[in-house]
Amino acid sequence: EVQLQASGGGLVQAGGSLRLSCVTSGFTFDDHAIAWFRQAPGKEREGVSCISGRGGSVFYADSVKGRFTMSRDNAKNTVWLQMNSLQPEDTADYYCAGAWGSYTCSRDAAEHYYWGQGTQVTVSS
Repeated sequence: EVQLQASGGGLVQAGGSLRLSCVTSGFTFDDHAIAWFRQAPGKEREGVSCISGRGGSVFYADSVKGRFTMSRDNAKNTVWLQMNSLQPEDTADYYCAGAWGSYTCSRDAAEHYYWGQGTQVTVSS
């Protein structure tokens, strides 16, 4: 059974930090790129960042570049999203998702077929 378990969300003040985790099982982890998506109420889903299966390629949305850092440990089947300098506009449900890709990754939701449940991030002003 494929599982992606996201955690680490919470309530934080503007300027603060959170670290999201996505623990996975049930598929060949290093053959799959992982992406983080977020969706705020009334807004479209946004691909925040992605990392290739072997970890060599990482991409970020312009809205988070320089503030968020994505990483993975293939021995632990886990990815992380370190979020610094959080702003109220970062408030959303955050989801991790998997797509085929050892050496590349995508922030396009349509390319992802493994999805985890969301973890809620709320940034107060």
